[in-house]
Amino acid sequence: MELTIDNNKHMKYILKNKEIELTAEEVAEIVKQNQTPVEEKKPGIAIKSVLGNIIFQSTKSTYKEAIIEKGDANLRGANLYGAELYGANLSGADLSGADLRGANLIDANLRDANLCDANLRDAYLSNANLSGADLRDANLCDANLRDADLSGANLSGAYLSGAYLSGANLSNANLRCADLRDAYLSNANLSGANLSGAELQNTKFYGRGGAKPLKREQLPAFLGALGFIIEG
Repeated sequence: MELTIDNNKHMKYILKNKEIELTAEEVAEIVKQNQTPVEEKKPGIAIKSVLGNIIFQSTKSTYKEAIIEKGDANLRGANLYGAELYGANLSGADLSGADLRGANLIDANLRDANLCDANLRDAYLSNANLSGADLRDANLCDANLRDADLSGANLSGAYLSGAYLSGANLSNANLRCADLRDAYLSNANLSGANLSGAELQNTKFYGRGGAKPLKREQLPAFLGALGFIIEG
């Protein structure tokens, strides 16, 4: 490329054997554009493990979109602390050992999900579908599970101290040896639930004026969980 300037302050470019005449203003604009740095595309959110290793590098900006982009439900040991997962479809997902503390899982679908040993402390799970989920030894302390569906869920050995379970469906759930101290279970459905060995100190089952029926066969496990010894 060659550049010549005539007496009228016009500049002439010779580019590929073609002569192009430009004014000084036009040349200045070309120079300005060429000097503007090209903005690099920033990578999206990275789903990391609790140990800090990258499980999946997404091009998306939210965890919810990143999980969809990942294309499979293997999130074992993922660090999803405080993640915004409102209404996310995590049905059948492997979230065992995952860190979901303070995560927003309101209206999320976690049906048949593996949440064994997951940390869900302070998580928001109201109206979430956790039916059939494996929550063995999971930490659900102070979690909000209002109106959540936990029917048939395995909560054996789970930590539910201070959890808010008002209106939750716990029918046929396995709560064997679960820690329910200070939990709020007003209007929860406990029909068919296994409460044997559960810790129920200061657990509230009834709201003002409410009454929740227990089946006769549930009474021994219920009283035993309260510390009563049933004598023949």
